[in-house]
Amino acid sequence: MSNEVWIIADLKIDGSIRQVTFEALSEARSKIAGKLGGQLCGVLIGSGVSGHAAELGKYGAEKVYVVDNELLKNFSTEGYTTALSELIKKHSPAVVIAGNTVFGQDYFPAVAARVGAGVTMDAIEIDLTDDKKLKIKRFSHSSKAIPTQVFLDHHPMMTTVRPNSFKAAEDPKTPEVVDGAVTINPGDIKSRVVEIKTKESDRPELTEAERVVSGGRGLGSEENFKFIYQLADMLGAAAGATRAAVDAGYCPYDMQVGQTGKAVSPNLYIAIAISGSVQHFAGMGSSKVIVAINKDPEAPIFQKCDYGIVGDLFDVLPPFTEKVRALVSQS
Repeated sequence: MSNEVWIIADLKIDGSIRQVTFEALSEARSKIAGKLGGQLCGVLIGSGVSGHAAELGKYGAEKVYVVDNELLKNFSTEGYTTALSELIKKHSPAVVIAGNTVFGQDYFPAVAARVGAGVTMDAIEIDLTDDKKLKIKRFSHSSKAIPTQVFLDHHPMMTTVRPNSFKAAEDPKTPEVVDGAVTINPGDIKSRVVEIKTKESDRPELTEAERVVSGGRGLGSEENFKFIYQLADMLGAAAGATRAAVDAGYCPYDMQVGQTGKAVSPNLYIAIAISGSVQHFAGMGSSKVIVAINKDPEAPIFQKCDYGIVGDLFDVLPPFTEKVRALVSQS
């Protein structure tokens, strides 16, 4: 086994690297690689991805493994599982980290099973114990608890990390680029991408946004969600929603935040007409600052927020939005 620490680059559909990859590189550099005495490495998996090596080096990667294969042009669970598991078997890293995105959640546990590794998901803190075992913290019980989990003597030690949990800090390196070619048979891939449809939006991606404005069923209609979009656009924020609002048809499912939706961890989360159920809090409880607007003073959200405004949203939002507009214009 080597002492290398691997960060798996998470690529968007357009081929760019998700911010969580740079966050993981920065945190692993400061908390893990030095203590292990091994190199911090990036891993690129896909087709035509070698050009991204310099981007990983910008955030401290000393070495970049590149698995470039036409069969990996579009994401597939089987293809990525085979590629990463074979690469791990070949080079035996000590720690392997990926973003807790829809892709990481999909194939990362399968890789761990295939290589016989220990794995945790959705870490919000990573570190090493004195005897160099990976130690992580993660939310559990609908974000009511933060247990610490320590790995045993199974290697590699694998975890995904929650986006926006760490700060991305540059530490430019010129990484050694290693051809990580592995054998992938077309028969290994049981599914085929026939079409990709993307939704165009000027707003940041919900799971990566530093600011999120979300609305609940209390908005009363799809038309009234314009208040959410207006405030979000003013702040350069993503727009989110509760399951109740989605189920009522006020907005699409891809905006849903919560236990059955997306997990977000922004610096600022504005909850409008959201009661603050356990299920919703599970998806946004790790937000750095929570601002709530609700007409019910007994709403659970007021027990969890940093700043709360009790009042009817239709009375509160207009002056609130104008104040935000004025502050933004001054910045």
